[in-house]
Amino acid sequence: MTENIDRRQFTGWHMLAVMVAFFGVIIAVNLTMAFFATSSWTGILVDNVYVASQQFNEKSAEGRAQAALGWQPELEIEDGALRYRLIDKDGALVPAGTTVAKFTRPTHTADDQEITLSPQPDGAFSAPVELGDGLWIVEIVSEAGPNPPYRDRRRLNLRGGALR
Repeated sequence: MTENIDRRQFTGWHMLAVMVAFFGVIIAVNLTMAFFATSSWTGILVDNVYVASQQFNEKSAEGRAQAALGWQPELEIEDGALRYRLIDKDGALVPAGTTVAKFTRPTHTADDQEITLSPQPDGAFSAPVELGDGLWIVEIVSEAGPNPPYRDRRRLNLRGGALR
């Protein structure tokens, strides 16, 4: 009877095995997560954080001036085509020059693309666009109104090639 008890006794070697297994799993999970985090997105939002911080007040003032115009941007994405136009506070179409749309993913840079939109006879701007389903950030810069150009930045959710 005493032999059975001795064979099932928890020894220091058992404790060592438990500790190595426990910390081995933690280290393996952390290394896996670190690999996926660094391989999917650089984490860089701006090239130089100091310069970006110095421009904050200027960009805030530009945003307030743009909001004071009362313009309403209209964006449509359907059937592989992007359509964009600006409407002023009186409901009239705002004439614009060069209009460029930059699409980025919030998580990685592999799908980023920049598209120059062409003016249409009805005053809108459009271009063909191939975007996968999921989340996108689009920044549209239009040479319209006072200097600096009108900027429209928004987050989009696409399903089946159309806005949802």
